[in-house]
Amino acid sequence: MVAKEMIGLLLAGGQGSRLGILTSSTAKPAVPYGGKYRIIDFPLSNCVNSGIDTVGVFTQYQPLELNAHIGIGKPWDLDRINGGVTILSPFTSEENNDWFKGTANAVFQNIHYIDKINPQYVVILSGDHIYKMDYAKMLEDHKKNKADGTISVFEVPWEEAHRFGIMNTDETRKVVEFEEKPKEPKNNLASMGVYIFTWSVLRDYLIRDNQNPNSDYDFGKNIIPMMLDEGKAMFAYPFVGYWKDVGTIDAYWESNMDLIKLVPEFDLFDRSWKIYTNNPGMPAHYVGATGSVKTSIIGEGSEIYGTVRNSIIFPNVYVGEGAYIEDSIVMQGCIIKTGAKVWKSILATDVTVGEGTEIGGGENIPNILKPHLYYTGITVVGERAKIPADKRIGKNVAIHHGACENDFPADEIASGETIFKGGIAHE
Repeated sequence: MVAKEMIGLLLAGGQGSRLGILTSSTAKPAVPYGGKYRIIDFPLSNCVNSGIDTVGVFTQYQPLELNAHIGIGKPWDLDRINGGVTILSPFTSEENNDWFKGTANAVFQNIHYIDKINPQYVVILSGDHIYKMDYAKMLEDHKKNKADGTISVFEVPWEEAHRFGIMNTDETRKVVEFEEKPKEPKNNLASMGVYIFTWSVLRDYLIRDNQNPNSDYDFGKNIIPMMLDEGKAMFAYPFVGYWKDVGTIDAYWESNMDLIKLVPEFDLFDRSWKIYTNNPGMPAHYVGATGSVKTSIIGEGSEIYGTVRNSIIFPNVYVGEGAYIEDSIVMQGCIIKTGAKVWKSILATDVTVGEGTEIGGGENIPNILKPHLYYTGITVVGERAKIPADKRIGKNVAIHHGACENDFPADEIASGETIFKGGIAHE
């Protein structure tokens, strides 16, 4: 294989538990997004648009759908003999038989893959962020500073800085201190989880970190602090544009809604920076005589005979006459029957909503079982759930995948309840 100047290493093995039902059977990077895409399409497309033609994707949790989506990388022009995309999963060998223990350990376990390519630099990426970024410009900055590591940073609101890893820098943008979720942040430069390292330097730190039994084997918690402590040249790279960590239900919903608002710095219709995806061709969508669509994205193959407002409708969705959908995300294959109403909800793949059923009304009461996940008024319905006719389902309700008619014990499911396949649960 011809040596590459820089390769991409895409971390896509996390469980994504903060997305609740949406990731119960799907890896977070494979969660559908924006009516057409998967979350992982964004960093993959960034690599291709940045001139990176060799990408290793680290998978672990529920990898089947993610692996099938990536395939041989053809939609991203990564089906190459010299380079291309490679799925890197945990494996058994004479030296190792562990699952990935952390982000740094995932890369360490695949040192042989990287050594075979022998790049000068590696860019480490998260598989669960929505943004468009030219990594080639970041590499130019890395080389100009003669850096050992460069960390992309994004200015977040001061009141949210305590939620992020914060980079404290001097006047040259050299990182002097890294604080993980500080209670009293000194600045608002948050790490985006996008790192460029000189490979010969990083390789040594990965080996040493793996030998430390007390390590979390994590880039943010271990590798970067260790490099700073030992005086390595670490620089911050300021990113200006749209960036969203969609690791929570609320953030995922907000980012989809941003598409409807046509946020200028996040234009998916920009032909100079396309977002590629593995999406089979379907017929154009159809809006019937009784249908009405405003301020929404409608996926191909969908049939709209009802009303859609301020929503993302994925491909092959059916919305019946008299149905009403507002402020919602409806994923591919869903059927919204006649007269059904859906407000501020996320419906996963192949959900059926019965005639006259209303979802997302009532008081904003946090979910009883998981108030830390479902508390912003968004009701979430898992894959293949079949909601019977004439039900009233409140806010912050979690309906697990595969739930069917017999699992709904009453005509009204109050805000904050949870429906499992097998019935309602309070504890």
